This record gives sequence, structure tokens and C-alpha cells, in this order.
Amino acid sequence: MEVFADYLARIDNQEHRERTEEVLAWVAKKYPNLKPVIKWNQPMFTDHGTFIIGFSVSKNRMTVSPELQGIVHFSDEIVQAGYRHTKYLVIFPWEKPFDFSLLQKMIEFNIWDKSNCSTFWRK
Repeated sequence: MEVFADYLARIDNQEHRERTEEVLAWVAKKYPNLKPVIKWNQPMFTDHGTFIIGFSVSKNRMTVSPELQGIVHFSDEIVQAGYRHTKYLVIFPWEKPFDFSLLQKMIEFNIWDKSNCSTFWRK
């Protein structure tokens, strides 16, 4: 988790910083085969050099990016869980509990779907 230390230190709101750290630590512990990295000033996890999941924070929310295919695949579940999404991001408002089961599904889908992917992003 040292790779994320500077990123986390820049989150001014302590509750948001703690939630972000909790989510990143959960991913690192649950998926020790994924590599934690910072790219484009955002924490991400990769597998064999390909993007699996990325995170960002703002004043009102944490966003999670499973790439477009992850959004399309889980669009109904995202909405049923009470979250919104854009074309590339799932929006997790700070005031709602974080849905780790939804995150797990998105990560496992990407690990499976990108198992033979040789590029960072899907083509």
C-alpha cells in the first residue's frame, strides 16, 4: 500500500481518506496477485500489465472505473444497488456504505475477461 501513500495523504477530508484507504486495502488483500499502481495520478490495480480497476475521489464521491465493458456488463446491478454510473465510472457517494460485493464482481469480471489481454486498455 506504500504506492498509494502520497495519493492518500492528499485527501484532505479524513473520513474520505479513511474510506479510500479501506477500499484500496481491501482490494490489495482480496487480490494479492493484482499490482497496485499510480497512473494518471489515480490509484489502480493491474494484472499482467493490463488495467483491472481504478479509483478516484472528489468532494462528494469516490468513483470506480471498471472500463466501459465493466459498466455495460454490470449496469443493471449498479442501478439496482442504488448507484449511478457514467459511461466509464461507477459513482459511490460518501454518505452511502461502500458496496464491496459489487466491487468484487467488477474486479473478477475484468480479471476473467482480460485474462488474454496484452494491452493496458481493451481494444
